[in-house]
Amino acid sequence: MSGNHEGSLETALKIVDAAADAGADAVKLQTYTADSMTLDIDHPDFVINNTDSLWYGRRIYDLYEEAHTPWEWHEPIFKRARERGIECFSSPFSNDAVDFLVDLGAPALKIASLESVDLDLIAYAASSKLPLIISTGLAEQFEIDEAISAAREGGCEELVILKCTSSYPTDPSESHLRTIADMRDRFEVEVGLSDHTLGIGVPLAAIAYGAVIVEKHVTLSRNDGGVDSAFSLEPNELKALVEESDRAHRSVGEVRYGPTPGESGALLRRRSLYFVEDIPEGTVITREHVRSIRPNNGLAPKHLEVVLGSRVTMDVERGTPVKWQHVEDEGRKK
Repeated sequence: MSGNHEGSLETALKIVDAAADAGADAVKLQTYTADSMTLDIDHPDFVINNTDSLWYGRRIYDLYEEAHTPWEWHEPIFKRARERGIECFSSPFSNDAVDFLVDLGAPALKIASLESVDLDLIAYAASSKLPLIISTGLAEQFEIDEAISAAREGGCEELVILKCTSSYPTDPSESHLRTIADMRDRFEVEVGLSDHTLGIGVPLAAIAYGAVIVEKHVTLSRNDGGVDSAFSLEPNELKALVEESDRAHRSVGEVRYGPTPGESGALLRRRSLYFVEDIPEGTVITREHVRSIRPNNGLAPKHLEVVLGSRVTMDVERGTPVKWQHVEDEGRKK
């Protein structure tokens, strides 16, 4: 949800409803105050100076003051989510936010990308014994290692990390989804994707690389102008993501060769060898007599050279599948 509630509890609840209607598994909030994130100060260090940013020129404090989800809203939002049959959890940005979310009955906690270097916060969140999700935008390998170690040492037993690129919106070419499989092997944890690209193509590709969680920002309408709306999905797009993610996840399957149960009927439509002329017993079989055609009731096409030049052992009619009993033993010995 992030700050796409636009300062309205009613809008926040509508986003929960939209997520539930779309079939999402969970909705995630952010639990902070502007004072817990930064200082209310007029100084160049506390102004967003990246000219590519959606929020260029804004004071950091003012942005967080606008985007934060008031703590008194959390309980009704959690309640609405439970009523709609989906999970609700949040990203804490301070120890007191961790305590607050634990008391609310949050089923998990998420550490945001820019907090993945705050090892004290990670350890404190881990001490809650709740499952943790750690986003890794900007993080080097050693920083991910440190974050995982802090979580494990803090008592976390259920942990997922998210591949993330912390640019808003993200150019798909900077997503580097091949890293997902490497992260899973390197850090020995399950891996998901926190995605800030436009559309749903990138998260679907991530599932093919093994992502087990997809996180996307959602807004009721990009035209509403919420702080993150420019790179957020609208409800119909979220529904498409949910449906296609399910298909993508089921399609990954396992390493497998040969026909699946669903292909059993197709086996009969393979080619095989058939007599295409009436032939009397004793005739030497030539290419005019036998062809590789569908269906698959005769010998495999690879046996054609063995069959050719052999004598047929009985009278055969056009449309008879070639079997070994039709071919003299000498032919089979070629």
